Amino acid sequence: MSSLRGKVAIVGAADTEVGIVPHMSATQLCVDAGLRAIKDAGISKNQIDGLITCNSFAEPYMYHAEAIAEYMQIFPRVCLSVNTGGGTTFSVLHHAASAILSGMCDTVLITMADSLKSGLTREQAMSMQVSAGHGQFELPYGPSVPSLYALIAKAHMNQYGTTEEQFAEIAVACRKHASLNPTAQMRELITVENVVNSRMIADPLHLLDCSLISDGGSAVILTSAERVKEFPNQPVYLLGIGEGHSHEHISQARSLTTSAAVESGQRAYEMAGLGPNDIDFAQLYDCFTPTVLIEIEDLGFCEKGEGGAFVENGEIQLGGKLPINTHGGLLSHCHPGNPGSMFALTEAVLQLRHQAGDRQVPGAQLGLVHGQGGIMSSHTTMILGREQI
Repeated sequence: MSSLRGKVAIVGAADTEVGIVPHMSATQLCVDAGLRAIKDAGISKNQIDGLITCNSFAEPYMYHAEAIAEYMQIFPRVCLSVNTGGGTTFSVLHHAASAILSGMCDTVLITMADSLKSGLTREQAMSMQVSAGHGQFELPYGPSVPSLYALIAKAHMNQYGTTEEQFAEIAVACRKHASLNPTAQMRELITVENVVNSRMIADPLHLLDCSLISDGGSAVILTSAERVKEFPNQPVYLLGIGEGHSHEHISQARSLTTSAAVESGQRAYEMAGLGPNDIDFAQLYDCFTPTVLIEIEDLGFCEKGEGGAFVENGEIQLGGKLPINTHGGLLSHCHPGNPGSMFALTEAVLQLRHQAGDRQVPGAQLGLVHGQGGIMSSHTTMILGREQI
């Protein structure tokens, strides 16, 4: 399917302050991200006729997108709120592009934010970690979200000989990139030894194998390729997008070591007419370090079972074969929950505009962005480019 290739572009992108932001609520962060993206696009809010948000854990609304539109005093023709985790944060771009091409609207603002760090009590935050899982087959055994991802890590270790030190290389690379990013929540360099000696959370996952807890918001603006000359910045074209959905509950997964990223990646590559070897950088969902390793394999950047060696050889660092999470990722930049993927998208836009400063991938032309939600459940892969191929 090539119906969307090169027909829609991102013309505005922006992030809010991230980390601990107690002076702004989740709603304020969502609005702030949107207004920053509007400013970046060089337009007024009255030109926005499509709005997509995701609901907030800290400050939820029954009709979240409508509440944000009301707050911003914009009156869109398309108004949609989603609440389906990191994977489908990106799938909304598919829907936004389709709305633009079908004539439902012309200019779509996608803005997402939450305040998981300062907007929730410790008890509320902990309840989110232990409420995941099948009510009959998983919850009675008391698993937390980290323990469910630990199952995936253990399965990969047992099947392919992957080591804790190889998982740790992912955290080290993300922190190295975050050290070059003045907006990142955690910028102090770490070593493999720091990771494997940090507090055990769920064997084999240590504290530094786990993503941050953050406040923050991020937003992008999309329009048709025919209109990009009306905007001041280098457009970033949507070349390919694909989804893959394999399960809701990890006990029902077809495999613990191969995910639906295989399907989402294949569909994105097919739409773009490209393959893994064409990609200059990748922003991969990194809620836990083993997630990245499996995504690298499933998206075709190395053979199955070879992800450990791939990261150990430095291929995911700047200067390597596939620099990943150049902003620092969820492990080091920030992770405010469902909106966390959006920062990978705005970073991809900066990279393709060649505006990423010290962390710029030289001459970047093509980038891949991948999100996943649930426990490796729902996946969306996007391929973005500087040129309308």
